[in-house]
Amino acid sequence: MDTTGQPSAADRAYDHVRHGILSCRYADNELLAEGSIAAETGVSRTPVREALLRLEAEGMIRLLPKRGALVLPVTAQEWRDVVSTRLLVEAHCTRSVIESGRGPAVARALEVPLADLRAAAQALDVPAYVTADRTFHATIVAAEGNLILIRLYGSLRDRQLRMGAANLAGPDGELDAVRMRTTVADHEAIAAAIAHEDGALAEHLTREHLRHADRALRGVRA
Repeated sequence: MDTTGQPSAADRAYDHVRHGILSCRYADNELLAEGSIAAETGVSRTPVREALLRLEAEGMIRLLPKRGALVLPVTAQEWRDVVSTRLLVEAHCTRSVIESGRGPAVARALEVPLADLRAAAQALDVPAYVTADRTFHATIVAAEGNLILIRLYGSLRDRQLRMGAANLAGPDGELDAVRMRTTVADHEAIAAAIAHEDGALAEHLTREHLRHADRALRGVRA
């Protein structure tokens, strides 16, 4: 960012490409050309190159000399690893906030991401949906207060967003609106269980939500 508070040229290029990957506008294994990105964003190639270096460091693309940037797919192993980590962290944190008596307060905090989820589902806005989805679960993790788990969960952010977008796609790669509405209901049920301080149910629903996501994605990739 510059001193005026406006995004720099590199920031604009970075946001443009990152949004394109997270929204599946750029497909897995698609080759992105610096010149095309520069034209799309109205910036020169130098900030585009800087943006692509940032995205490569985050594991979203691989730079190919004199060819461009390859969009890296989420591998099956990466998906399994992330789901396993999320299961451990989210199940623990969900039960912990309830056992500590913070269930009603956390449920109130979840009202904002829930409203964002509903609005995104209504608009069929995948980037907004996966961001709200991630915020919903991150709110629960943050409420537990374990700084190590918070940092660990934060490190999964972009992987979660990419996988969340893939999870909402049907076998043809297009948005599955039914799947989107179903996941809204999953989140509503989890929030209700937290509000009623039912730790066993909230943990069960969290585990089932992630297992459903795992099965849905494996079905897409089958």
